[in-house]
Amino acid sequence: MSARPGLNVAVVMRRVRLANRWQPYRWELHEVVPHEEAFGSEPRRIFGDDHEERWLHPGYRVELYADDAEGYYLNATVDTPCWFVLWRMEEAATVAEEPIARPEVVTVSYHDAGRWLDAQENVEQVPAPAEVVAWFREFADAHYVPEPRRRKRPESFRRLEDRFGNPASVSTGKKYGGGEGGGGG
Repeated sequence: MSARPGLNVAVVMRRVRLANRWQPYRWELHEVVPHEEAFGSEPRRIFGDDHEERWLHPGYRVELYADDAEGYYLNATVDTPCWFVLWRMEEAATVAEEPIARPEVVTVSYHDAGRWLDAQENVEQVPAPAEVVAWFREFADAHYVPEPRRRKRPESFRRLEDRFGNPASVSTGKKYGGGEGGGGG
């Protein structure tokens, strides 16, 4: 059995100070970079000043699955193909004085990102470099088989049904009064 195609990456999250007394800062995805051994295995602060902090989160693997080839194809064929990152806030501080944003999963699949968004998770995206896009596009081209389009029958040929799904009929003759000699006075 061959190994699944994948890339090792690290995620940089950014904490930006806001001019808001109720919310002093917000977390956002800054970038996804190739993983390097020198990054280690634990998150660490790599930059900080009065306006922002950046935290490096090493050790993520992006793997490609043949059954999700359509998700990669959809990402590869948009104007700006991207990385999608699902992240959550820590419940309690682990490596800093306050809880930090922690990436959970990194993907290049539109389907994965859509499912996470439907579940109301924090999902952000950043542009993917051309060589990464070429990598998952090649995989999608090899594994994605578009479903054949089904011919849609014109509405005028559809069977008429009542609201209960029973066959309905239409007549052009009048059942009750009105018209010529229809008894009015």
